[in-house]
Amino acid sequence: MMKLKGNVLYGQSGGPTAVINASAYGVITQALKHEECVEKIYCCHHGVDGILNDDLIDISKVDPEQIELLPHTPGAAFGSVRHKLTDPEIDDTQYKQVLALFKKYNIRYFFYNGGNDSMDTCNKISKFMKNSGYECRVIGVPKTIDNDLPLTDHTPGFGSAAKFISTAISEIGYDAAAYPKGRVNIVEIMGRNAGWLAASSKLACLSNYGPDLIYLPEAPFDKDQFIKDVEKVYKKNGKCLVAVSEGIRDKSGDFIAGQGALDAFGHKQMGGVASYLVTLFEKTGIKTRAIELSLLQRSANHLSSKTDIDEAIEVGRRSLEAAVNGRDGVMIIIKRTSNNPYSIVFEEARLDQVANVEKTIPASMINDEGNNVNQEFIDYALPLINGENNAVFKDGVIQFAKIK
Repeated sequence: MMKLKGNVLYGQSGGPTAVINASAYGVITQALKHEECVEKIYCCHHGVDGILNDDLIDISKVDPEQIELLPHTPGAAFGSVRHKLTDPEIDDTQYKQVLALFKKYNIRYFFYNGGNDSMDTCNKISKFMKNSGYECRVIGVPKTIDNDLPLTDHTPGFGSAAKFISTAISEIGYDAAAYPKGRVNIVEIMGRNAGWLAASSKLACLSNYGPDLIYLPEAPFDKDQFIKDVEKVYKKNGKCLVAVSEGIRDKSGDFIAGQGALDAFGHKQMGGVASYLVTLFEKTGIKTRAIELSLLQRSANHLSSKTDIDEAIEVGRRSLEAAVNGRDGVMIIIKRTSNNPYSIVFEEARLDQVANVEKTIPASMINDEGNNVNQEFIDYALPLINGENNAVFKDGVIQFAKIK
């Protein structure tokens, strides 16, 4: 297929990860290798909002040294957003704005880096461009710490979040071991509908300081049984370490706690479940503490997984290559070909197969009691946290990319 000549536009969307900027690095550096078809590279300032507001970043004006720092930079270096586009059948006003900007800047390659909702946005834009007769190859670049995108073995961002969580849990567990009689520590971990992150706390058990109990959205949560589980461990060990997903639900499917305001995509804002569970122990006399890892789960680039960084870069590169070679309306996915030794291949999935679909932890990875995960999960997750991505320091101060 003849290569389409024009400009590249890359955008970031949704919750940042420790490696989303590594994917940006992959797209940008690979685009620079295609002078025969890529004339200029732009990045949206705050995702789709940057398109609607005609607010783009010209990469040619960015210091190359700052681009090289992207794999060592947390957050979203080009600015993220949570913006839900209305279905074009209902109102196509914003899509016409997108089309106008694409024409203005001769955008022929568009890459949107995000999770489930971002793939929905990407899919809608792809279809609108086709229906409008404007040739632009649209590619979804996967990322999410939640690891809940379907069809892919795992998502860039999850491995680094899992590495941080398992390390933090190990440190909490080691700290708790300092005293002859400790307390119950309940650690709240992100995850509204899928418990991959909370489950990753299990990897801390390989250091002998992991959680005694793990509770996930995939297994119905019973408050009375929870108290019994904790009391049993506490009676035996004099302390108990609990990892709990923020999205745990009762048998009716109702959230145990943390039903806050809705975001732009209609999702409940979560948080506060650990603090709530602490109140259940007020009558028992057991000292209990709630710990929230909060935003550190997605922003701790200094403790990111080298495997995750490398795969995030490669996903960006392959997204660019797919577009240059004529692919459109797809997302790059990762297929695992071997667990030991760990090996993968990269393939593609159609955006309409990925958008708004969530992948949860299979029942085979959860124990019969619903309060822990098993060796199958460890075998799955352990390769994803392997290797260290050395942070860049200057005079003892960590350095991140500065994109103006």
